[in-house]
Amino acid sequence: MVKAIINISDDVNRVLNIIKAEYGLRDKSQAINKMAEDYKELVFEPKVKDSYLRKLKKIQKEPLIRIGTLKEFRKRYDID
Repeated sequence: MVKAIINISDDVNRVLNIIKAEYGLRDKSQAINKMAEDYKELVFEPKVKDSYLRKLKKIQKEPLIRIGTLKEFRKRYDID
């Protein structure tokens, strides 16, 4: 674990105190860790590939199949 002495503004201090209270954390170090984890998920979340978006658009253009009732669905797909 890395230890660091940091200078933060009063506003950031308030934000860290809110995070501490909201998540029931013991100290500001845990609040900073929580904030970094949330930021990581937000920023570094995998992006959707262009090929997937093209495939999705193609599927959306296909005509819809009306199924009707559950009985009609079972009859259409030979489900007993």
